[in-house]
Amino acid sequence: SDVLRLLWQRQGVMLTACWTDGSSARQFFARTSDVIEVPLDALQAGSGSIADAARRYFGLGTQHILLGVDHLLFVLGLLLIVNGPWMLVKTITAFTLAHSITLALATLGLVAVPSRPVDAAIALSIMFLAAEILRARQGRPGLSASRPWIAAFAFGLLHGLGFAGALTELGLAPGEIPLALLFFNVGVEIGQLMFVAAFLALAWALRQLQVSWPRWAEPLPAYAIGTVAAFWFIERTSAIVAVS
Repeated sequence: SDVLRLLWQRQGVMLTACWTDGSSARQFFARTSDVIEVPLDALQAGSGSIADAARRYFGLGTQHILLGVDHLLFVLGLLLIVNGPWMLVKTITAFTLAHSITLALATLGLVAVPSRPVDAAIALSIMFLAAEILRARQGRPGLSASRPWIAAFAFGLLHGLGFAGALTELGLAPGEIPLALLFFNVGVEIGQLMFVAAFLALAWALRQLQVSWPRWAEPLPAYAIGTVAAFWFIERTSAIVAVS
């Protein structure tokens, strides 16, 4: 058959083929359904050009952030607590810098943290940010409201470990690590900026339409973010306990 059928439950599979002539080829195949179809001619052609690999990891990074609801909820919390465009730029830049640092360290094998505790801690960071939003609306702003870039940097280090887990699960070839790290990170940043731009566009449209919310509804986004994050924290903590 000219097609291999592989079952996979995550983003895809990094497949290495060793041929009878001693040559080998390595290629990533994205998951589009429960069955991944791998044309053998793709493996016979090798792992592709640098441009192919760059597009592949860029797409994976963009996909990961746009489908990573926990990371997007944290960014949404930052958008809700930040006041002013300059502070927004500082905050998003701090978050980007922080998760880029830990993404690089973890992908290069310089930092190793189990994924389950990281995922639980990410949920806890979202709960903390939701509580900070509520305190700020009650006239008791904390550090996250007065200096959101500090919270963004601190928790961005944690979120970078989550990004690294998604990247290293692909089973990267040693020669592709620098390329994968660069373009996966660029994809994450582009996806993040797309989300921020969509939020700002929606906020601008609502202002133009002069949409007003009742006072009792103002804290609802923070409560919604905190509730979802609390559910994730309980679920992910229970998973850690079950494994141990």
